[in-house]
Amino acid sequence: MAVLVVGVVLLVVSLVLLALATRPESSGVARSLALVEAMGGPPKVMTDELDVPFAKRVAGPLRARTLVLGRRLVGADGPAKLRRKLERAGASTGWDPERVMSAKVIAGAAGLVVSLLLGLVWGPGPVVLLLVVTGGAVVGFLGPDLWLYQRAYDREERIRNELADAVDLLTISVESGLGFDAALQQVASNTEGPLAEEFSRVLREMQLGSGRGPALRALGERSDLDDLKSFVSALVQADSFGIPVGQVLRVQTAEMRVKRRQRAEEKAQQLPVKITVPLIFCILPCLFIAVLGPAAITIMEGGLA
Repeated sequence: MAVLVVGVVLLVVSLVLLALATRPESSGVARSLALVEAMGGPPKVMTDELDVPFAKRVAGPLRARTLVLGRRLVGADGPAKLRRKLERAGASTGWDPERVMSAKVIAGAAGLVVSLLLGLVWGPGPVVLLLVVTGGAVVGFLGPDLWLYQRAYDREERIRNELADAVDLLTISVESGLGFDAALQQVASNTEGPLAEEFSRVLREMQLGSGRGPALRALGERSDLDDLKSFVSALVQADSFGIPVGQVLRVQTAEMRVKRRQRAEEKAQQLPVKITVPLIFCILPCLFIAVLGPAAITIMEGGLA
């Protein structure tokens, strides 16, 4: 019994000593943390690097390095062409030629890595692997250009579809007594889409001191749409020669209505030609299977019997 009591006492003393030895306050790390907190937190020099956003710590230097390579790859006239593509695509102000060149290099590197991984998994020969890797890098490098082209195409299609209605509203506003600038503001504020954005940009350029003619010419230069170019040209000539704007707008409205009807008729005439390919390769085989399939099954069963 005495031995048991002594053992229990020793066990309790050991547990108490172990608890005292492992207290956070008694460890060196805990004392250091307590000292740092007592001094008012970690020094500012140590936290400045971690307080910088990720975009400045990593994305900024990466963009600067890829920009050098991008300028070499796109050539001397590359920035001007990219700026033209950005204007046609209506990209936001955050996008500039430098950012697109960096994106081209990063996308090319990503395409190279992805194609290399796919090639290693697929396991083709060295020549095929080289072709796959090269194709992936080229597709990745040209990806931003393809994106800008598709966005510009969709934007110009929307402008073409909205132009006739916008000119109608502009004509009604001018004939009701508003000036051209006020009518343009009315159209820009009461409509939505890329054409309203372009009209708003024209108004901002005129407010910043540009003349009506140069602002309208810049509108035509930012797009490859023939209807918009002819509309801008007519307005610039009317402003230069003093022709009433309402009369010019009325003529332009009638011409745009005719052109839109002609485009609709052209697409309707192209429909029989375009539907021929799916008709031959998709519809007719299904029709033959549905019509001749039962007869073929009957003939086969009769032959087997």
